[in-house]
Amino acid sequence: MSNLAVTDKVEHLPTLQTESATIMSIIQQVAMSPGADIDKMERLMAMHERFQAQQAKQQYDDALAQLQEEMPVIGERGGIKDKSGRIQSTYALWEDVNEMIKPVMAKYGFAITFRTPRNERGIEVEGVLSHRAGHREVTSIVLPVDASGSKNGVQAVASSVSYGKRYTAGLLLNITTTGEDDDGNGPAAQVTPRVTSAQAAQIAMLLEKCSDKAKSAFAGIHGTPTAVEKSVFDQVLAMLTKSAAQNTKITEGKDDANHQ
Repeated sequence: MSNLAVTDKVEHLPTLQTESATIMSIIQQVAMSPGADIDKMERLMAMHERFQAQQAKQQYDDALAQLQEEMPVIGERGGIKDKSGRIQSTYALWEDVNEMIKPVMAKYGFAITFRTPRNERGIEVEGVLSHRAGHREVTSIVLPVDASGSKNGVQAVASSVSYGKRYTAGLLLNITTTGEDDDGNGPAAQVTPRVTSAQAAQIAMLLEKCSDKAKSAFAGIHGTPTAVEKSVFDQVLAMLTKSAAQNTKITEGKDDANHQ
């Protein structure tokens, strides 16, 4: 960061603090007045709260910009294999992501937490990025249970939650991951380009709206959303969009018939 940028930030914060103190001083004066107007007090307090929220958002944005300059690129040590044991795609393990981003987040006053709200459509993972100034940003994703491989019920849910953490953290912090470098001699050299995490999530959400027959057909061809080849993403997306729309129309038609 240039000296000018640092100077601008240092000078800017005291200005915001001074303006906040000025508003509070006015509120105190009005409150001490014998004929204090309650409506006026409430408007002043609302104005002060809005100003504090603006301050917190600005500090959040400034800190996030600095954080992203130091955000490490994380290696993809996880691998998704097909039935023959061949690696189809790689991904960064959540434990690697968490270990590498925590020191940088702490340096700039950030913390990330996750919630799993109840959702009838699947497993929802909600990521919350909070800053010490008081502002926070939230994003979420709804995923199907990851029943691939030989996972039991608990492992399948845990796998989906782990994926949700990686996905939401990646969106909130703009995390970059890369395949492990093995000089072209290891499994990474055999990897077929697969869809990105965001594209896989898009496929998963559309798939949830499709019929069971369509889901079975998809699983037979591609396996899981993350295993879809990048080269056929547009084609798969178009087919799933059409299938989801048809299934929704059929479902709505049945509902209308039941209510007649």
